[in-house]
Amino acid sequence: MIEFRSVTKTFPDGTTAVGEFSLVIPARQTTVLVGSSGSGKTTLLRMINRMVEPTAGTVEIDGESVLEKDPVALRRGIGYVMQNSGLMPHFTVIDNVATVLRLNGVAKREAHERARALLDTVGLDQAMAERYPSQLSGGQQQRVGVARGLAADPNILLMDEPFGAVDPIVRTELQQELLRLQRELGKTVVFVTHDIDEALLLGDRIVILDKAARIVQQGAPEEILAAPADDFVAAFIGADRGRRALHLKHTPQGTVVVDADGRAQGTLVQSPTSLPDADPPHEVEGAPREGTAL
Repeated sequence: MIEFRSVTKTFPDGTTAVGEFSLVIPARQTTVLVGSSGSGKTTLLRMINRMVEPTAGTVEIDGESVLEKDPVALRRGIGYVMQNSGLMPHFTVIDNVATVLRLNGVAKREAHERARALLDTVGLDQAMAERYPSQLSGGQQQRVGVARGLAADPNILLMDEPFGAVDPIVRTELQQELLRLQRELGKTVVFVTHDIDEALLLGDRIVILDKAARIVQQGAPEEILAAPADDFVAAFIGADRGRRALHLKHTPQGTVVVDADGRAQGTLVQSPTSLPDADPPHEVEGAPREGTAL
């Protein structure tokens, strides 16, 4: 569990990036910090591994302040994936993935064996192991970055807009890959994005931030979609427009789900887990997988 206790951050130029922030991040779930530029979400993320030091307050991991830990050792025990992968251009893929293991004293052969297994985990062909980052596509580089973040088998994985620099098709693939990995690995993931669609797709819990990291609303995706806390949240999630405002349309061929613009998004199908004596819940077949918990 990660806990922020009355954390503030004011930079030397007087800018307050975080003001009196408190939050508990549960273990083995994906918590998404979402907000526009300047909301302090990346600053919060980097306080967890001490890339940014708080001006006041504490950040604790399992009840122990990160300020009491050696920052280098702390960072080596926490996975970190950034927007542009951050790969070392003069290292091969296999050496990039094995970097943290080697820094932790793991023998080269063992580190490479672990790194090769991780290439399989993130869906990369073993033939890419000896290539350099410049020889990979943007999506492949991000997969290498995720593999490197997982190399030391950390309990915590920090992800700072990791899919923001790739095209929409690749981004969708990487999002689905992360959902698969989280189902299999069950890490404590803290994910930063400015994209509410991405937040609703990936998050078990979502924390919506305004300026200076003020929490406007937090909760499960379905809670936020069903009951926006105020007009700011409603506007931010687009509650009254597009594919958020779904309704049923009856046609001669059957009932379909359409969005606010009348475009078909899917059909209703009965859940296989429905109880025979209860009103059967329904799923939208073909609609985006928004609000789905991992």
